[in-house]
Parts: sequence; structure tokens; C-alpha cells
Amino acid sequence: MLLLAASAISITGSTGIAFAQEDSAAGNGDSMKLLGAGLAFGIAAGGAGIGLGQVGAAGLAVISENPALQSKVFIFVGMVESIAIYGIVMMFIILGQ
Repeated sequence: MLLLAASAISITGSTGIAFAQEDSAAGNGDSMKLLGAGLAFGIAAGGAGIGLGQVGAAGLAVISENPALQSKVFIFVGMVESIAIYGIVMMFIILGQ
């Protein structure tokens, strides 16, 4: 009896609801822009995070052995961070179009 009630509820709950059709050209383009902007920033930030972990660990090892190389380590860290900044710039370019 419980199985019959559960199946009846699931069948009535799975029926579709009719909505008015939207303009698909405008809605689809905007959603693709948002998806592309999110992917551009997300992949760039993820790659920069992985790279920063590797460069940061190696940089701390170098600084602990020779503190005079600290400025060179900061340059390498800045180069890795620029990847995330490029992702932000691309995100704003995609959203601006």
C-alpha cells in the first residue's frame, strides 16, 4: 500500500508544468556569456592556485637556504599570480560584449 502511494505521488509530481516560451536567442546568449566568463576565471584561478602552491613551496625552500634570493622568488610568485589576473581580464571582456 505504501509503495502504491509513493508511486502515485511520484507520478503526479513528475508531470510537466507549461510555461510561456521565452525568447531563446536572448536568453541563450546571455547564459553562454556567463558560463564562458565563469569558466575563464575559474580555470585560470585554479591553475594559478596549483602553480602558486608549487612555486611557493620551492620559493620558501630557496629563501630558507639563501635569503638574498627573496626578491627573485617574489618575481616568480608574481608571474604565477598574473595568470589569475589574465583570467579576470578575460572574464570582464566576455561579459562586456
